[in-house]
Amino acid sequence: MNLRAALAVAWRGLLANKMRSLLTMLGIIIGVAAVIVMISIGQGATAQVTERIARMGSNLLLVRPGTGFGAVRGAAGTVNTLTLDDATAIASLPLVQNVAPEINQQVTAAAGSQTWTTTVKGTSASYPEIRNLPVAAGSFFTAEDVAQAALVAVLGPTVEANLFPNGTSAVGQTITLNNLRFTVIGVLAPQGSGMGGADQDDMVYIPVTTAQRRFTGRHNVQVINVQARDAESLNTVQDEVAALLRLRHHLSPQQADDFTIQNMTAIMETVADTTKTMTLLLASVAAVSLLVGGIGIMNIMLVSVTERTREIGIRMAVGATSGAILTQFLIEALVLSLAGGVIGMLAGLTGSRLVSVLAGWPAVIAPASILLAIGFSAMVGIFFGYYPARKAATANPIEALRYE
Repeated sequence: MNLRAALAVAWRGLLANKMRSLLTMLGIIIGVAAVIVMISIGQGATAQVTERIARMGSNLLLVRPGTGFGAVRGAAGTVNTLTLDDATAIASLPLVQNVAPEINQQVTAAAGSQTWTTTVKGTSASYPEIRNLPVAAGSFFTAEDVAQAALVAVLGPTVEANLFPNGTSAVGQTITLNNLRFTVIGVLAPQGSGMGGADQDDMVYIPVTTAQRRFTGRHNVQVINVQARDAESLNTVQDEVAALLRLRHHLSPQQADDFTIQNMTAIMETVADTTKTMTLLLASVAAVSLLVGGIGIMNIMLVSVTERTREIGIRMAVGATSGAILTQFLIEALVLSLAGGVIGMLAGLTGSRLVSVLAGWPAVIAPASILLAIGFSAMVGIFFGYYPARKAATANPIEALRYE
């Protein structure tokens, strides 16, 4: 019997016992679908996190205050060890391209009869360049505005929509932040949610000096964004910033840093590695269904061999070789597993789309994951189909012919 004839016999056998074939393939279908869904969701999560971090800037360092010698405690019990002078000193390093300090403060914004509770971010004129924030209308404030502690503000789209719900442009309008009047000079383009799911558009940007004088009353800053000239020099810049701050804060070799430095490239790599590990773990758990499906295939094939013992004896009596019998039953097992794999692939693609739409999770369907799942299902069919096929091929023709 040639390959085409064996495939035809196997396909007729599937159609002759539709319900049994479907139940046999169920484990393979569930396994392949689960593997595709898990891998697509995992890869989607990796792509989303990587995109959000990259949007913040891959050649970026975040310097934050910490506990240690020389720390100054803020009103809320936080420890502040960074100042505007520290930011200015960091900006003088040769491999540093831009520096932007940050101060965040919750405020009540108002325009006419509309009010909105939001976050004020005091920063410098270089912040949009460091964080890749395009301005949709108007302009961002300048270094001169920062030097003069000007009462100017740039709104995020969420703040503009809530303070000016009738669609009026906020540029040129006057708003109040904690009853202090500011002139709106620009509105940023939409950014969406950030790393923690917070709305990045729900923000008002003002000069850092204005925030210090009008809101916090302190000279300390909460974060210093440091942009290196390129990603290759990021580690060098991190070492130089650490050395500079230790010198400025008069820390002895025995004293711990009173600041922390986050490397965005390192964070991106860590997050990507973590999500890949979780994806592999989830896919491995889902692959257990494929093994269960393989056991089901072996069980049904053993039943099929028993049912067709007399047929096997007749074929051997008319000249069929053991190799031909082995091939026939292996092909039948392979057709079962591959048919289940194709149905599982379609179910997995549909499931990935549904999860992405209903749960709002991104799903990246990679061709490699589909090939992996179907290839593994074929291997399962061959592995678990070999024993029944071998049993059929080694049957005694005389005893097979006598079998009732």
